[in-house]
Amino acid sequence: MSAPTVYDVAERSGVSIATVSRVYRNPDSVRAQTRDRVLEAARALGYVPSGNARGLASRTTGVLGLCFPDYADPDAETDAEAEADAEADDSAVMLYSDQIIRGMERAARRHGYALLIAASLAGGPESLVAKVAGRVDGFAVLARTVPTEDLEVISRRLPVVMLAGPREIDHLDHIEVANSDGERELARHLIRDHGLRRLAFVGGLRESPDAEARFRGYREACREAGLPVADEPDLRAEMMTQAEGERTTDALLDRAAGRERPQAILFANDQMAIGALHALERRGVRVPEDIAVTGFDGIPMSRIVRPSLTTVRQPMRRLGEEAVELLIQRLADPTRDPVSLMLPVSLTHRASCGCPN
Repeated sequence: MSAPTVYDVAERSGVSIATVSRVYRNPDSVRAQTRDRVLEAARALGYVPSGNARGLASRTTGVLGLCFPDYADPDAETDAEAEADAEADDSAVMLYSDQIIRGMERAARRHGYALLIAASLAGGPESLVAKVAGRVDGFAVLARTVPTEDLEVISRRLPVVMLAGPREIDHLDHIEVANSDGERELARHLIRDHGLRRLAFVGGLRESPDAEARFRGYREACREAGLPVADEPDLRAEMMTQAEGERTTDALLDRAAGRERPQAILFANDQMAIGALHALERRGVRVPEDIAVTGFDGIPMSRIVRPSLTTVRQPMRRLGEEAVELLIQRLADPTRDPVSLMLPVSLTHRASCGCPN
């Protein structure tokens, strides 16, 4: 059976070939109703837009792709001060993805491949797919970046590796880290080694599988220690950035006014924890004497903030390297059984919880 073409999509959706092309190259130029009709037809047919159809068919682009979300706020103010703040916040968001990129680049170079990066939610996930799928031999996708139904379509044509989060598509290769185990050990450390009992957890949105897994590990440690087990994090951050870490810390302290404050705040990632350190210093709250602070990821900045951040280190570069290895293996043997890897994490004790550096 031959692969569906742009002509098939145009015929099925009742539009011109030029309109189909505009949907993928410049989606904002097409009316929403028409755009949706074209994308639905493409999905039903299993059509993958290709900037290099010959390379796509023969797996000869020499390029591997990585898709991950860009968390920049499209509704942010555009004055100079807001733009400067946004740039500073974006640099924090990029730290996690940057480590994965480094790992993928290193492994791709070893195998003679280049790396194409798509990091945008602007224009929607369909445009993200269009940017990457037709220009690479295979690609890795961070969880919740591309809708599952679109990945199903793309994976009929290209090797796809899912990074982070639960395994949503059984026939795809998948890599995740031991999020729940790591957060459980971190909470146990605070409870057993430092004797802390009043803990607070700041998570991400429910749609963030990694953040939810970390919250489960936190709950397990609380249950083991006979502490109250919350059904929900004390607060959820809309975006797991330094700015959200500051905001949620202020909110927790304001909420505790006149009552006992938490003895420790566990954040679902390092970026938020670093923002919390800034907020606590601004408010004259000592870390760790008054409140301990912990993160998750092990980004380089966690070592150089003061106090240095206690965290769970996940192997971010290895995540990228393993993704490339799985793609190379899949290109060599498209029929092999799918692989699911769980990478271990490690607890790093530092000053923010009261441990010596």
